[in-house]
Amino acid sequence: MTGPTQRTTPASAADERAAEALEAEQRLAEEHAAGRGRPAWGPLPRRSAPKPASPLFSLRAPISAPARWTLAALSFAIPFLAWVVLSVSGAVDSTFLPSPAAVLRAGLDMAGTGELFDDLWATTQRVLEGFGLAVLVSVPLGILMGTFTAGQAFFEPLIGLLRYLPASAFIPLLIIWLGLGEPSKIAILFIGTVFFNTLMTADVVRGVPSALLDVSYTLGARRGEVLRKIVVPHSLPGMIDAIRVNAAAAWNFVVVAELINSSAGLGYRIVRAQRFLQTDKIFAVLVVIGLAGLLIDVLLRLLRTRVGKWAA
Repeated sequence: MTGPTQRTTPASAADERAAEALEAEQRLAEEHAAGRGRPAWGPLPRRSAPKPASPLFSLRAPISAPARWTLAALSFAIPFLAWVVLSVSGAVDSTFLPSPAAVLRAGLDMAGTGELFDDLWATTQRVLEGFGLAVLVSVPLGILMGTFTAGQAFFEPLIGLLRYLPASAFIPLLIIWLGLGEPSKIAILFIGTVFFNTLMTADVVRGVPSALLDVSYTLGARRGEVLRKIVVPHSLPGMIDAIRVNAAAAWNFVVVAELINSSAGLGYRIVRAQRFLQTDKIFAVLVVIGLAGLLIDVLLRLLRTRVGKWAA
């Protein structure tokens, strides 16, 4: 005799499959709630082939040299044309917005008397002294902070705090400490730029790849050699960029500095013209400041390209 055989009925098989499906759904829901699962993604829609975009509107696509020069010219031409239209149409009173011709005449008049060149030299000299001193202090300090973790831990908290203090807030103290002469003006330029240039230099130095340092040590280089032959050359283009950015800030602070008992300087000339509502002279001086700053920017760009062709 044979024993009774067990048979699975269709109803029981369907119940088992339903239970397994329910258990799988519960397990998937638990994994998704715990962050281990992810919802199922639907199929991507069918898309036609993308149309070739113009290099002008493509992400980081190179453009031709003529297109670059054309765009550069338009960046100057469009604001200048807007200035001409506003001044010629009479939409703005000439007392508040003089015409380009009036500004040119005022600039030629000041150049003819020699006061414009005297003011330009006085302002440039202050920028060179104040910002030059800031560079001499900030570059070695930034290299120290970017190279050594101990240097960063010691200097960065204090410099990070001081950079938020406006340089103009130090004017009363500087007058008390240094008087009304040139030292107080130089100090304002120094305070306004040294902290930012230090932190930007430190960020550039920290960007030196660790692989270069490891390879240098592996080949037997000493710490001073790595600093002199690897860290500084690799960081030099970035440090010049930081100087280029903060040079613009120095030209902004020089106007504030020349408010302190000055008898010459572009900032002094702006304040003097403001007293007599000579807006044409104010615009002429602003144009001179812009051209001087642009010249410095171009020279620093050329220097960066020359000393760091690999980073251009």
